Amino acid sequence: MTAYTDYLRHDIRLVILRLLADMPGYRANSSVLNTALDHYGHSTSRDQTKTELQWLAEQNAVSLSEVGPVLVATLTERGQDIAAGRARVPGIQRPGA
Repeated sequence: MTAYTDYLRHDIRLVILRLLADMPGYRANSSVLNTALDHYGHSTSRDQTKTELQWLAEQNAVSLSEVGPVLVATLTERGQDIAAGRARVPGIQRPGA
């Protein structure tokens, strides 16, 4: 992968966490997150969005449950800290000041 591709993936992960931090109940499904990512300039496939959610779950930043064809992601306490810049995880862009 190129450095630019890595940068985009890291930013997509941060945007997902920040979107979940703004959602009621800190949760949303992969379809809603995919549409929201598009509004933030990230044209991702639904499969790519699910892949990033699974990666975030491996980092304990979100918890996931399957409901039919979508994943429902819930922000964890660690995910909240990452989204706010209080914790750092390699592979997730740090929020700007």
